[in-house]
Amino acid sequence: MKTLASALGAGFLFGIGLWVSGMANPKKVLGFLDITGRWDASLMLVMGGAVAVTLLGFRIYREKIPAPTLKDIDLPLIVGSMLFGIGWGIAGYCPGPAITALSTLSIEAVVFVATMIAGGMIGKVFVR
Repeated sequence: MKTLASALGAGFLFGIGLWVSGMANPKKVLGFLDITGRWDASLMLVMGGAVAVTLLGFRIYREKIPAPTLKDIDLPLIVGSMLFGIGWGIAGYCPGPAITALSTLSIEAVVFVATMIAGGMIGKVFVR
């Protein structure tokens, strides 16, 4: 029960952070990604805060978090990274903010999340 409550609390805090920072707004994200047009650099503060918290967390829990053992860069990693970036650039959503944006019931968020789930299911078929 503690684990479930902790996960729920962390997810709720994460979702609130996405809304407050503007990460759940695809126009804000696309404005940040448009470095040759009307670039909106305000999400740099969000990234800086996230990196600082992550570095602190890794320092505190260094012994408890296992280091990655796989060091190969393979085709699935490259293709998956490309698809993630292309999807983010087109839609302005990445998975966390898209799920958070479902609370608005916007058609864009619903279509993005449905497509993301379908893509994950199709990907499992191809990986096998």
